[in-house]
Amino acid sequence: MDFSFWALLVMKMLTSAAIVVGASLVVERSGPFLGAMIVTLPISAGPAYVFLALDHGSGFIAASALAGLPVSAATVIYMVVYAALAQRFRVLPSVGSALGVWVIAIAAILKWQWSLGSALALNMAVYALAIPLTRKFSIAAVPVAPKKRAWDVPFRAALVMTVVGVTLVVGRTLGPSIAAAAALAPVVLISVALILQPRMGGTAAASVVANGVPGMLGFVGALSLLHLCAVRLGAPVALILALAVSIGWNASLIAVRRWRLGGRAGI
Repeated sequence: MDFSFWALLVMKMLTSAAIVVGASLVVERSGPFLGAMIVTLPISAGPAYVFLALDHGSGFIAASALAGLPVSAATVIYMVVYAALAQRFRVLPSVGSALGVWVIAIAAILKWQWSLGSALALNMAVYALAIPLTRKFSIAAVPVAPKKRAWDVPFRAALVMTVVGVTLVVGRTLGPSIAAAAALAPVVLISVALILQPRMGGTAAASVVANGVPGMLGFVGALSLLHLCAVRLGAPVALILALAVSIGWNASLIAVRRWRLGGRAGI
């Protein structure tokens, strides 16, 4: 395992911990919608593409972004399954079953050669089903969280970093195709469930994940732009534009939400 892998591993562990801990605190203060908008930003996946850009050419980045599009669709499938199961089951059965479905979806995805058109068609079909299915799970009220203990935030951060580290190391060990899928595995969403469901219940945790489904559309747009622009504009410019697309999409969802609620940013 080379230096870039270990640097990426540390970067993803730190950024994922910051995202999940920050999002969980936002959920407890402001509700699941704003937490979901933080969770679905590509701040965790972003470092993977930055390190790929440092190690490989723009053509490799374009191909990696294309490969990430069907993987992103599998992540949305994970979100739907978890949101449904968390209503009735504890965290480990809910996460484990949803992750099992994700693995099956990834196994099917890796057998196909994807073009931009076919990858976008897959995402359109998945979102056409996922958004209506998760809408009823997105409106749950968040109960008052238990009083925080001094070790609570460090424990959350350590849990997230452990999940991310194990996922990437195992993926790297099992081969390049698995490593590519593991790099975009829903580790942030898994960590959100592991942190929030024991503290606030399955309904509240499911609400965060369900609210994140529309936010994932920004990631689809970001990957599409990265695929199209990496060679034409160069990887650094394309990465900045892709990040701007994702942030802009989530910001627009927040703005629409605030407008509908008359300026309030709550759940």
